[in-house]
Amino acid sequence: MKRIIYSLVFLAMTLGSTLYAQENVTYQKPPQEILQLADAEMPPSISTDRKAENSFLSYRSRYKTIAELSETEFRLAGLRINPVTNINSREVFSEKITFYDLKTSKEKTIAGLPSVGRFSNQSWNKSQSKFAVTNTTEKGVELWIIDVKTLNATKIYEDKLNANLGRPFSWISDKEVMVNVIPASKKALINTTDAIPTGPTVSVADGKEAQNRTYQDLLKNKNDEFNFEQLALSELVKVDIENGTKTKWKDAAMYTDVSVSPDGKYVLTSEIQKPFSYIVTYNSFPSVDTVFDINGKLVKEVDKKALQEVVPKGFSSTILGKRSLYWRADQPSTLYWVEALDGGDANKPAEYRDALYQLAAPFTGKQELLVKVKDRYRGVTWGNNDVALIRDSWYNTRNESYYIFNPSNPSQEAKRFFSRNTQDAYNDPGSFVTEMNDYGYNVLSFNKGKLLLTGEGISAEGVLPFVDDFDIKTQKVTRLWRAQKSDKLEAIVRFIDTKKGIVLEQIQSKSDYPNLYIRNIFQKGGKAKQVTFTKNPFESLDNVYKELITYKRADGVELSGTLYLPPNYDKTKKEKLPMLMWAYPREFKDAATAGQVTTSENKFTSPSYGGPVFWALRGYAVLDNAAFPIIGEGKEEPNDTFVPQLVANAKAAIDAVDALGFIDRGRVAVGGHSYGAFMTANLLTHSNLFAAGIARSGAYNRTLTPFGFQSEQRNYWEAPEVYNTMSPFMNAEKMKTPLLLIHGEADNNTGTFPMQSERYFNALKGLGATTRFVLLPKESHGYAAKENVLHMLWEQDQWLEKYVKNKGK
Repeated sequence: MKRIIYSLVFLAMTLGSTLYAQENVTYQKPPQEILQLADAEMPPSISTDRKAENSFLSYRSRYKTIAELSETEFRLAGLRINPVTNINSREVFSEKITFYDLKTSKEKTIAGLPSVGRFSNQSWNKSQSKFAVTNTTEKGVELWIIDVKTLNATKIYEDKLNANLGRPFSWISDKEVMVNVIPASKKALINTTDAIPTGPTVSVADGKEAQNRTYQDLLKNKNDEFNFEQLALSELVKVDIENGTKTKWKDAAMYTDVSVSPDGKYVLTSEIQKPFSYIVTYNSFPSVDTVFDINGKLVKEVDKKALQEVVPKGFSSTILGKRSLYWRADQPSTLYWVEALDGGDANKPAEYRDALYQLAAPFTGKQELLVKVKDRYRGVTWGNNDVALIRDSWYNTRNESYYIFNPSNPSQEAKRFFSRNTQDAYNDPGSFVTEMNDYGYNVLSFNKGKLLLTGEGISAEGVLPFVDDFDIKTQKVTRLWRAQKSDKLEAIVRFIDTKKGIVLEQIQSKSDYPNLYIRNIFQKGGKAKQVTFTKNPFESLDNVYKELITYKRADGVELSGTLYLPPNYDKTKKEKLPMLMWAYPREFKDAATAGQVTTSENKFTSPSYGGPVFWALRGYAVLDNAAFPIIGEGKEEPNDTFVPQLVANAKAAIDAVDALGFIDRGRVAVGGHSYGAFMTANLLTHSNLFAAGIARSGAYNRTLTPFGFQSEQRNYWEAPEVYNTMSPFMNAEKMKTPLLLIHGEADNNTGTFPMQSERYFNALKGLGATTRFVLLPKESHGYAAKENVLHMLWEQDQWLEKYVKNKGK
């Protein structure tokens, strides 16, 4: 009898794994209204020099092809590598680069540069007289230098660069570059598909807590270790770009960074060491940081890190030892770094968490303590010998502070200012303006004892950028300029001349593509001069109605969203439309900041493949970026009441648009990507507000991410009810609403393994829910291949037409 029962159970399990029918679907394209937007030619991106005189335009295709995504790919230690070309297999390339004169607004071709290529890794030299770019051929990565004055391009290194760990070159001076080159000693890679194992893979734990999140693309065995090492190895070669002379500078090692001191006399290198790990990415592997003189002679080993598999729990915890090791921007050759004073453990009480240190050339003296900070270090901006700024923050309170300190007198107490909630957008003081010094590094811009601040200007009145004076002695702020409220959205890109008040601005509107302008903000009545003239590539959206609406949740929390209505929709007749809502939940520690409006309806309507705006052309009302705050004040964590807050957000949004008279609330769909997909599945599980849902590349079983997810710091064993309640998989029996699941087959995002959608689909299918699962070949967490993206849009449109617009027909 037991044998019969076991056989029946096995049979049920076998049938369960193949219970759903497979459709023979070839790639499809969405309707023309969507296709003309999704397949529109992309305007070029621009890279300008610091004076806003010269620039380069980069043209690229909107998508890759499925053939490109199908090229050989190794997934190792958090990297995705094309082992043939030795560059990130998901690299975004430009096909064409041209010169654009910002003074005359004329575009010119570049002599010598391939007319069609695969360009990336763009970089200006210090004097802005040269522009470097890599081109990836079928064999590998080559380096080109463009002379800005003559507009001639020269290939200075053949296709043997190693870009597997990032940009494969760095400027030494205006005339020299350091290049990462594939060593001649590189060994043939192991074909891991055909390799015969020599033994099992064994992992051990020594009793120490190592609560790492669920990373993807990790090393799995000795063959992976071997391949990673071969692909990471580079020789460093110094190249004179004027005469083409190549000089080997350092033997092969796994270099992750090479940086030259501001005075050009020293070079700091960072190298990966062994042993490798199977549970963390290469950024946590052992490493060594070494200073050499410019001729390659060893000066000092300044840091050596062990494998970082164990870090104390908490987002504000960190590693022991040196962090953020860089050159001081205002000194010829001084290194600085940060070290934790609390053991890196955010759970331990401490008066000061971090300290900033420095060590000057010739690096033989003792390290010097510069300043301590109360919370966790988040960055430093150098000014001069007497003034520098350091920033810290603490995740649990969402607090951020600045300190002003004197680098030449560490005994002088640092002054703390701008201490605020980082989520409080309305009171964001902005960023301090910097300018390039003689070393080619950015430092604080001084003007008669004052600094400049510039900010995005998010406020209750709208998004209105500003410029402020900051008094160094008193830390008082004085407003110098603020954009006028209009139907435009402005943003300061950077200062061109801080003394005269000349800035490079970006200006856009609902239907005007973002273009660059030059303005003197200190001149009253001064008009902005347009310097780029890119036209709107999405004119079919011009007649789509767009409005930023605000409304309240039942508990009084202020919410907002951007509402789109179909072209020529008559708002007076109030025809009842189907609606698509798109959202992404965000965690907050107080209701006031959660209710702030941080976007502008004047932002150019630029449809991305992943957004919902397309469906306004298909006869739907669309509510995009609907606010979905999840709030946990005081000791309460946001996720303690995740589900009821989700439902309250959704109901408030539907109620708001319904009150305007535009929608049939029985025909409303909800959708989202990643955490938005997780949101969607939960909304369909725990409410009856929606006719259907679309969930892309989400995670649905939180027990598979047991050491935290998104903004959740607690592990599963500390908050099992939270994990289980928030997991749609654990509540799959409650699902009664049609759900479209889409996932990239090669998802590389932490926690959103394709298995999440596969297992959730199996559960829903087995429990009788209406669902469809689309697995997109070769795609990562974000989708790239044209064939896949257009098919995804077709799937979404078919789903919405069947279960929302024509619901019940």
